[in-house]
Amino acid sequence: MSSTIPLALISAAASAGTAGVFSNRPGACLSISLSSSSVGAVSLTGRRRRIRCEVALKSPGSEASTSQSSVAIDEYSSRIGAKVRVKASLKVHHIPRVPEVDLLGLEGELKQYVAIWKGKRVSANLPFKIEFVKDIEGRGPVKFFAHLKEDEFDFI
Repeated sequence: MSSTIPLALISAAASAGTAGVFSNRPGACLSISLSSSSVGAVSLTGRRRRIRCEVALKSPGSEASTSQSSVAIDEYSSRIGAKVRVKASLKVHHIPRVPEVDLLGLEGELKQYVAIWKGKRVSANLPFKIEFVKDIEGRGPVKFFAHLKEDEFDFI
């Protein structure tokens, strides 16, 4: 036997941000509680079953951070594919069969801005992914990627 609670009662409690307990049959209770931290909990308890559902709602400040991250996406997405030149002395050791490569003065192409993931800002230490092609003796041109900070390269 299923229990149905009017949606209007649940909606009214949710929009008011108050706690309410609703029941239309003995032994069943549906409680809704919303706090200032914008987290709601809905639980249905009965004699033999218990269902709990927690919902995180958007806070008023989340819309501002979304617009800031979209500005960063727009700013750097227009520069994807731009040529860059490394202005800091950086040595990388992740090219196979090559002991180390100094990137100072090397030109490459900006491939990706990795500080935005799925539309949200993430804390990437080196947010710019740059593709380089370097001629290595005995191997010819070798393509590799390096992640850099904004102050370590200039746009050409």
